[in-house]
Amino acid sequence: MTVKNLSFLYNVRHRYPDPDDPQSQIETDFDDPETIEHIISHLKQCGFHVIPIEANQDAYPALHEQRSKIDMVLNYSMGIYGESRYAQIPAMLEMLRLPYTGSNPLTQALVMNKAKMQEILSANGVPVLPSQVFHSPDDSLPAELDFPLIVKPLGQGSSAGITSKSIVTNRLELSERVESVISVFHEPALVQPFLDGREFSIPMIGNPPVILPVIEPDFSKIPEGYARLDSLEIKWIFEEQSDTHHLVCPAILDNSTKKTIESIALKTWKALQIRDWCRMDMRCDKNGNPYVLDVNSPPGIIPPEISMTSYFPMAARAAGISYDQLLQKLIQTASDRYQKDLY
Repeated sequence: MTVKNLSFLYNVRHRYPDPDDPQSQIETDFDDPETIEHIISHLKQCGFHVIPIEANQDAYPALHEQRSKIDMVLNYSMGIYGESRYAQIPAMLEMLRLPYTGSNPLTQALVMNKAKMQEILSANGVPVLPSQVFHSPDDSLPAELDFPLIVKPLGQGSSAGITSKSIVTNRLELSERVESVISVFHEPALVQPFLDGREFSIPMIGNPPVILPVIEPDFSKIPEGYARLDSLEIKWIFEEQSDTHHLVCPAILDNSTKKTIESIALKTWKALQIRDWCRMDMRCDKNGNPYVLDVNSPPGIIPPEISMTSYFPMAARAAGISYDQLLQKLIQTASDRYQKDLY
């Protein structure tokens, strides 16, 4: 199918994430207005007639009104409210029979709920960490979970709610952090063992997927006082305000580690029925065994003139793919899928 008229669906962030201001982290998944403007500009440079639509309560009537003019939707949205908000726009698009990039509503709902996602992955032989969902700070801690632990919101992305304080070493710290997550995000907290091994981010695109160069944070380069994890402080302060960054792309991997990571990534893609593109996060234990932590769908694609540390464009550059070529490749990937009726 030929794509000329492209609708671009997005969410706008109104406050920059601040580790010291938990309320500012609610929109961490979204993008600044400047970023949205630049993505639209790049899409126009690619030759598309762009129809921008903010993914808020007015998205459905806007899509309904414009549906006869839309060849494809680039779904870069995260939804706005509810425990399955990632699934909101894909569900609307399927109702309107509009082709779109990315995964279907079921997959999007699963990747938002990290605990449910890990249940699916575990059932399909994908290595995941033991975990416990806390609905209250007073919930009991299973015996198989030993300190240190990490406490995260159950359904947030872009490191929202994950700071140096998220690593806890005793029951009091655990209860305090769980209470903070629940009060700020109005959702349960996910508690898992904190692994101190290597961490990898694996960008994937295509049907079947091609794995782009793997990204690894080099935690030896981050300042003292920051925890050794991809926290909000690292992503939104250190990476953006430092003259140098701590990300290595391509990551230096021996053949065995590379094959293991790629095998796990492909298993995860298949188990969750991911479509078109995503970025997976894995972390290793002290023995070098990787575990899937998160799946980012859609992954962030901040243009290079805004940030040089946006993971997916960084991996694309390492593969010799420019930002505009990446956008074109994504649209072509989704277009080919619909052409082949691979829903």
